[in-house]
Amino acid sequence: MPEFSPFDAADYLNTPEEMAAYLDACLEEDPGDGSLIRAALGDIARAKGMTQVARDAGLGRESLYKALSEQGNPEFATILKVTRALGIKLHAELVPARPA
Repeated sequence: MPEFSPFDAADYLNTPEEMAAYLDACLEEDPGDGSLIRAALGDIARAKGMTQVARDAGLGRESLYKALSEQGNPEFATILKVTRALGIKLHAELVPARPA
């Protein structure tokens, strides 16, 4: 019987374009509590190397792991530092108005 390991999105994020597309999809699908966005940033940071991302963001490695963990609740400033360190830019887009 073959051995399977748990799926880890970080194993499939190989290029900056893939990382940006992944985060963009997670921004779109987040349930409104930021959990999917936080998880995506954690996956991307692990794919790039958590130590380097923490250094580039001006954060401690353990602090970054904690902030992006399942139980984490990072401040928005931390999210911005991490996205900059990852070379990813957030942007705003208008949502079409719902018919009344």
